[in-house]
Amino acid sequence: MRIVLFFLATLIAAAPATGDTLVRADAEQMADVIRDVGFKAVITTDSDGDPMIKSSSQGADWSILFYGCTGGQTCTSVQFSAAFDLTDPMSGTPINDWNRDRRYGKAYLDAEGDPYLEMDVDLTHGVSVATFANTVQT
Repeated sequence: MRIVLFFLATLIAAAPATGDTLVRADAEQMADVIRDVGFKAVITTDSDGDPMIKSSSQGADWSILFYGCTGGQTCTSVQFSAAFDLTDPMSGTPINDWNRDRRYGKAYLDAEGDPYLEMDVDLTHGVSVATFANTVQT
């Protein structure tokens, strides 16, 4: 998770902005930033035709999903998502601890007991780069 948070902080520093406000998510610019910090970044599309970036770090695959898109562009929010496929199912205790101890992001188990981590970033009305960076660092 530290790698994802480091990535997010780096991403924010170079994200597209109007003045000091992030107003949309741009897959190409985000992918460039991901590559600049040393991770692979493969831009693809989801089943709705919206952009999606796939990457990995330290053996964990993660994605950036885009929401509120118009024509596959000008997306108003993104979600950072990491899913883990475990050999043995995880109990609910570590997931409950994660959700209890952290305010931002969420964790849950799928039907097979595999953990998922997600964090949403809403850009509908714009977010200052400083506020967005502070939220991620928190």
